[in-house]
Order: sequence, then C-alpha cells, then structure tokens
Amino acid sequence: MAMYLRRAFSYRSVSLVRSSIVQSRNFSNIICNASSILCDSRSHNTAIVPGIDFLRESRRGFAKGKKSRDDSGSGSDNVAVDIGPSVKENASAQMDAAIVALSRDLTKIRTGRASHGMLDHIIVETGGAKIPLNRLALVSVLDSKTLSINPYDPSTLKALQKAIVSSPFGLNPKEDGERLIAAIPPLTQEHIKAMCKVISKSSEDVKQSIRRARQKALDTIKKAGSNFPKDSAKRLEKEIDDLTKKFVKSAEDICKAKEKEITQG
Repeated sequence: MAMYLRRAFSYRSVSLVRSSIVQSRNFSNIICNASSILCDSRSHNTAIVPGIDFLRESRRGFAKGKKSRDDSGSGSDNVAVDIGPSVKENASAQMDAAIVALSRDLTKIRTGRASHGMLDHIIVETGGAKIPLNRLALVSVLDSKTLSINPYDPSTLKALQKAIVSSPFGLNPKEDGERLIAAIPPLTQEHIKAMCKVISKSSEDVKQSIRRARQKALDTIKKAGSNFPKDSAKRLEKEIDDLTKKFVKSAEDICKAKEKEITQG
C-alpha cells in the first residue's frame, strides 16, 4: 500500500514539474513575442514609440517648468522697489496742504488795508440758513482803506450788514443804494501786537505740520529696509530734507508778509 502511494505522489510531482515547465516556456514565448513586436514597431515608426516618447518629454518638460517657476519665485523676493517718487509726492502734498491752510487762516486776520478775501469767512444768517458771505455777495476793493460789498440778491443786504458789524473786524458798513461801503479803521498798537502773536503762533503750527510730513516720509524709507538700496535711501532722505526747507521758508515768507502788512498798514 505504501509503495502505491509513493508512486502516485511521484507521478503527480512529475506532472506538476512538466506543467510548470510548459507554462514557463509559454511565458517566455509571450515575452519574446512582445519584444519582437516592440522591435518591429520601433523599426516601422508605429504609434507605440511616439506615445512613450511623448510621456518622457512631458515629464522632462514638467520638471523644467517646475524648476523655472521655483527659480523665478526665489528671485522675486530680491527685486528692489523704487519708492522714491511716491514718498516725495506724498510728503509734498502734505506740506503743500499745510501752506494752503496757513494762507486761509491768515486771511481772517484784519490788517489796516482792504483786501478781497478778508470778509470771505464771515457767516451770514439768511432765510433760516447760515451761508459764507462770499457766496452771497461780491467783495471788491475801492481803495486801500475801503471795501464795496455787492449782494447777488438785494434782499440779503440787511443780513449782510448785520453779519459784518457782528464780526471781529470792527467794521461798520453803510448802505449805498443796493450795496454796502465799509471803511477800514486804522489799527491800534494793541491790536497790532495781538495780531503779530497770532501770526507767530500760526507760523510755528504750520512748521510742525511740515516736519511731521518729513518724519512720515523718513519712516517710510526706513521701513523699506533691504528692499531699497542704501545709496538711493540716502539720496531720497536728502531730497526730503530739501523739500522740508523749501516749505518751511515758504511759510516764514508768508507770515513775514502778513506781519509787514499789519505793522505798516
């Protein structure tokens, strides 16, 4: 019995070995056939090789594109930005606004001379509304000591007269037909000294505004840091300083002219 079993197992092992050999031969044939097909397709320029080449080229192109993007991204951080024009423009605009405000405030100060704008900021109450005088009447200078106030609407004449009398200018206009005539009284020494103090205070205030604009510009340059070359930063700082000196001198000249106008009448 044992002998029959050994023979059966041996026959089965041989069968398995034979089948595996056959399968391996078939697999080898498949591989050879595939290789020959590839070789033939390469020789005849079939669509298989271009497909493979296309994939290879796509991978290469993707790798190159990724590298170029990485290179461009890393270089963008080091690009210097020219902040000079914008810094100067902002500083100049702020300083100029301070000068305009100074000129507007100085027109409110009465001098011994008649001027077109000295009554502009007087507020007139008419028809239940408060309106600046320069919107209701045309003010003209008859001579260095006399003003003419011509209302656009004659019905506002009384309201205009009342507003001028109530103003701190000390004027007492008289009716002349459909207009008002205002004589400019001479200034007292007391009034001259008081007005000169006001002008001096206005001069210091506008200078501080100009210097604040300068400091803002310098802070902007400092914040730029390494993104703005040092040589360019120094040159821009000097330009800002020159701009500051220019506007400060302009403010001083305006104030001196106003003081002269007051003292000399």
